[in-house]
Amino acid sequence: MKNKLRVYQYANCDTCRQAVKWLKGQGYEPELLPIFEAPPSEEELSRLIPLSGLPIAKWFNVAGEAYRELGLKDKLPSMTDEEKIRLLASNGRLIKRPVITDGKRVTVGFREDAKAAWSKDI
Repeated sequence: MKNKLRVYQYANCDTCRQAVKWLKGQGYEPELLPIFEAPPSEEELSRLIPLSGLPIAKWFNVAGEAYRELGLKDKLPSMTDEEKIRLLASNGRLIKRPVITDGKRVTVGFREDAKAAWSKDI
């Protein structure tokens, strides 16, 4: 039995649906969390971001409407990490999805590198 995964996702997102289907095919039973209605808290993000190995900027859904509406392309470079985390926690639409974690590892988005991370499990 593989570890239980938490998947922050949006049910109508094609990438999220593909990720969940693929993870189930690998034997996982993902706990699906609605990222728009209940985004990760500041505390959770502060724990997950370092585990991902990615800079905070990579956690932003740069293709999303909310990102563009807030003008974040120009604002993010001058923001502190704490401000960026607060912003992500305040609006799940700003977070690149899906976010997948087993508590030790984290992937953001779902491409071949994410598949590789989760296919190597026990």
